[in-house]
Amino acid sequence: MRRPPSRRLLAAALLVASVLAPMTPAPAAATHATPTTATARHDKGPYDKGPHGEGKCSSGGFGAEVTERLDAAVAGVRRETGVPGVVVGLWMPGRGCYVRATGLADTVTRRPMTTGQYMRIGSETKTFTVTALLELVDDGRIRLDDPISRYVRGVPNGRLITLRHLAEMRSGLFPYSADQDFARTLLSDPTRSFTPRQLLAYGFRHANTFDPGTEFQYSNTNLVLLGLVVEKISGKPLADFVHERVLRPARLRHTLFPKGREFPGPHARGYTDQTLSGEVEDSTDWNPSWAWAAGAMISDLRDLRRWARIVATGTLLGPETQEERLTMLPTGFPGTSYGLGIFDSGGWIGHNGSIPGYQSVTVYLPSREATLVLMLNTDITHEGQEPSTLFARAITEIVTPENVYDRPAPPR
Repeated sequence: MRRPPSRRLLAAALLVASVLAPMTPAPAAATHATPTTATARHDKGPYDKGPHGEGKCSSGGFGAEVTERLDAAVAGVRRETGVPGVVVGLWMPGRGCYVRATGLADTVTRRPMTTGQYMRIGSETKTFTVTALLELVDDGRIRLDDPISRYVRGVPNGRLITLRHLAEMRSGLFPYSADQDFARTLLSDPTRSFTPRQLLAYGFRHANTFDPGTEFQYSNTNLVLLGLVVEKISGKPLADFVHERVLRPARLRHTLFPKGREFPGPHARGYTDQTLSGEVEDSTDWNPSWAWAAGAMISDLRDLRRWARIVATGTLLGPETQEERLTMLPTGFPGTSYGLGIFDSGGWIGHNGSIPGYQSVTVYLPSREATLVLMLNTDITHEGQEPSTLFARAITEIVTPENVYDRPAPPR
C-alpha cells in the first residue's frame, strides 16, 4: 500500500537530515528500475592512480578469506535492499584494504558503477560547513558561544541560541525540511532554486521545539544559519570560502559546493522514491540548493578517503578547537553521539549523507587508523533502514567487530 501523499512529502523533506531525523519507510512496492544481480568487483576509475594512492588497493588486500566475506556481505546487502550500485572503500594500515564498485551507475544504459565517479554526498556537507565555521573561530573572528542574533536577525529565541548550539544540533529550532509546505513546493519542481532566507522562513513559521542546549534534534535549519554566519564574517559566498579555506588546503580536487544544478562527470545517476507520485524517479539533476550548507556538496571516493582522516583528526584546525569539536554529547540513541557537525557511531567518527537519489558514509576509526567510505546511487529505505547503514554495519561487523557502525534506525 502506498503511503498518503502528506507522509511521502514529509519523508522527502527529511531525506537530507539523515543522521537521526525521523523518517518513514519506503513503500514495499517501490523498487529500482531494472535492478541487476549483485556482483562484487574491483573496477578501476580515473582517480585510482592518484599520488596518494586514494581509490587504489594492492592485490593482497585483506587476504582471500576476509575479502570473500566482504564480497559476500556487500552482495548480500545489495541484493536485500535492491540498491542499483555501490562503491566501497576500506583502508586499515597494517592489515589491508578493500575497494569495490558493484552494480549499475545507470539503470537505463546499464553502465556499470566504477570507483572514479562523482556522487552527491548530502549531509556530509555539514562537516565542511562546520569546519569553515571553526576556522573562523581559530582566526579569532567569532566565538562558539556567541548568540546567533549577533549575526542573523529574526531567529526565534536567537539571543539565547549560540553557534555551539547550532553546530551541536541543540538549538531547538524547527527543521525547515520538516515543513510540509516546503516539501510540497520542492517536489512540485525539484529543479527550482531556494535562497537560504527562503529555507529559514519555512522553519521560523513554527514554534521552537525546546529550550536551547536541553535536547538533541537534528535540524537543517541550524546549518543554514551557520552558513550565513560564515558568509557574513568572511565576506564571501559560502561555496567560495569552503573552496579556499577547506577544499584547497585539504587537497580535495574532486569535491565541490555547487552553486546550482551543475554535476561534473563522470557521475552515477541517482534514484529516489521520494516523489509526488510515489514512483521511483531519476533525481540526478534535481537542484540541491534546498539543502545548501546542510547537504548540497559533491565528491568522489578518493577525496572522501582523504577527508575522513582530516575531519576526524583536525588537520585544518587548532588542537583546542578540534577537542571542542569532538566533545560528543548524547543523542538519545544508544551507540551514537554528536559533536560539532560530526558524530561517533561505535567509535567510527565522521558523518553520513542522504539526498534524493544518493547516500554516503565517510568515517574514521582512530584506534585502528581505519577509513571507511560508502557511496550509493539511491536513498530508498529498506524496512525503515537507510541502505548505507546496512552496508556499513555488515562491513564493520567483519573487520572491526569491537567497533560496529550501527547508526540506529530513526524513530517512525
